Amino acid sequence: MATGHTDPQRRERILTATLDLIAEEGVAGVSHRKIATRAGVPLGSMTYHFGGMEEVLREAFGRFADHIVGVFDAYLAAPEGPEQAREAVTDLVHALSEGSRRDLVLTQELYTLAARQPAYRELTDAWMRRSRDHLEKHFAPDTARQLDALIEGLTLHRALSREPHERALTAEAVRRITTAGGVSR
Repeated sequence: MATGHTDPQRRERILTATLDLIAEEGVAGVSHRKIATRAGVPLGSMTYHFGGMEEVLREAFGRFADHIVGVFDAYLAAPEGPEQAREAVTDLVHALSEGSRRDLVLTQELYTLAARQPAYRELTDAWMRRSRDHLEKHFAPDTARQLDALIEGLTLHRALSREPHERALTAEAVRRITTAGGVSR
């Protein structure tokens, strides 16, 4: 491992370690010392690369938001037509809810910070806007907003339920929101 300021990956390791620690211990359990230890960097690297813990957290959560938007992109970039887009949204809900527990915990930690602090609310607002941008490639803006909320809610419910609902229920919810006239029978 490179030492001193010649280590080009040091900043990235600090941000990754920050997210790992938040996923394990929550934001309240994170400290400069724990991050430096986890990242394998001298404690002084924290203040060299960042102006304080708030800057570390904002940048780490910014990277995390970029990751989740990348997941949206992976599912929503290719569909052609409304039926394929509905299928992609259903796939996205199931991928997010069955995927990384780390991502689920980080999402909830970020939402908790955003509920309390405007700087994080700006971050979540930008994240939601970017997610809706992907959805708006396939659906009207109001529908995209509804789908974005549905994705968040169904993902959380599936991930935390002892008996997660089946794919058919997700597909039906997506269909109801994206079909003109609301509920069809």
